[in-house]
Amino acid sequence: MPNNSEPSTSAQTLVAGVDSSTQSVKVVIRDAHTGRLIREGRASHPDGTEVDPSHWWSALNTAIESAGGLADVQAISVGGQQHGMVALDSDGQVIRPALLWNDTRSASTANNLNNEIGGSPAMAEAVGSSLVASFTASKVRWLADNEPDNAARVAAVALPHDWLSWKLSGSTDINDLFTDRSDASGTGYFDSVSSSYRRDIFARALKSDRAVVLPRIVGPNEFGAMTSAGLKIAAGAGDNAAAALGVGAQPGDVVVSLGTSGTAFAVSETPTHEGTGTVAGFADATGRFLPLVCTLNAARIMDAATRILGVDFDRLGQLALAAQSGANGLTLLPYFEGERTPNHPNATGVFAGMDLANSNQQDIARAMIEGMLCGLADAIEALVELGVDVKRVLLVGGAAKNPAVAPIASALFGREVLLPPAGEYVADGAAKQAAWALLGGATPPQWNLGEVEKFSSPATPEVLARYRQLRDRTEGW
Repeated sequence: MPNNSEPSTSAQTLVAGVDSSTQSVKVVIRDAHTGRLIREGRASHPDGTEVDPSHWWSALNTAIESAGGLADVQAISVGGQQHGMVALDSDGQVIRPALLWNDTRSASTANNLNNEIGGSPAMAEAVGSSLVASFTASKVRWLADNEPDNAARVAAVALPHDWLSWKLSGSTDINDLFTDRSDASGTGYFDSVSSSYRRDIFARALKSDRAVVLPRIVGPNEFGAMTSAGLKIAAGAGDNAAAALGVGAQPGDVVVSLGTSGTAFAVSETPTHEGTGTVAGFADATGRFLPLVCTLNAARIMDAATRILGVDFDRLGQLALAAQSGANGLTLLPYFEGERTPNHPNATGVFAGMDLANSNQQDIARAMIEGMLCGLADAIEALVELGVDVKRVLLVGGAAKNPAVAPIASALFGREVLLPPAGEYVADGAAKQAAWALLGGATPPQWNLGEVEKFSSPATPEVLARYRQLRDRTEGW
């Protein structure tokens, strides 16, 4: 059954936005002029760090159907998980399951590529970011090193959102693949300043200089293709860039997004080149830049906490708020799936300071939420050290809906935190991009999606200091 939020009328101009994330796909259909939500749908994705892309396509069609279809929609845009490698042969067939951003097997190949370019600072100067396992270039090199027969068949490499946009178009010609600056900037072989591919770096990654199709770059307010039914397909975006667009982030805003991964990113008028690998120098979805820090462990830490404690999501928050800040000395280093920032792909989580006094549900709940958020406090600090003038911190993502997260985040960040209304901000940003391309104009449409809540808690620097001591104590993973 469609999830209808508002009835549509013949006078409306409708657009669709897609969020194809690691765990699921969400589709929102909104009025292009006002942003009013008309209807929405969703479907699940399989677990794993490598996935057959056909599952994404099947899920997208299920989500579109549950959203009431696209017959009355004029334009669509796809926001998607960044970095994933979709390798295609000359016939447009998927060669092997896509390696996702959270697949860490290419950690050593990332280091090799950085060194071949002259080290991490040189790579950051070339493409905005020092490579880690997440980046597509690292996965392309892993393919060349470990599956040379598959690497020899590669005729095109797409990102998840590129591939879905291409599938929507109905084309089977790999030369019709298209993408945008924001998602291309997460490949590790794209220079977002010149908006051009670094094919020399891609050739190093593949260990071959043969011609391989890389998706053409479409402007942020342009269409890349059209379906056989006449539905216009906009450029699309990486998930974080789409979320920034969806929440209406402006220069001076830092958005902390708590999905499967945790990210802190800022809209910037100028590019960044940070050579240690802490801050990735991405592009945004409007023609500007999006310096970003990513942690691998966010919402799934809270999922683990509900399993450990045998409670639901809301009860977890109630327990955490019932505990004192600092959880009576209990500290979590939340590296449950390795970690990207800091770059410890093979690390595991650590509970420290556990004793009889804090061996209870409240303190464990508090420690797990604090541990998850301390990594994001480090992320904000890294952006500040890079020169980002933080005027506002906005908190979005599925885990942000928990009642304990915003007040604890304010305490750990030492800043007021703004919580926009619960929404699908990646899908909303994609819908706004489709509306921008459809309606024209120099800037995206301004949509009012509701009132923002403000949270201001007393700062708890001692909790962050204890977390950092544990982090630094375990540097030799």
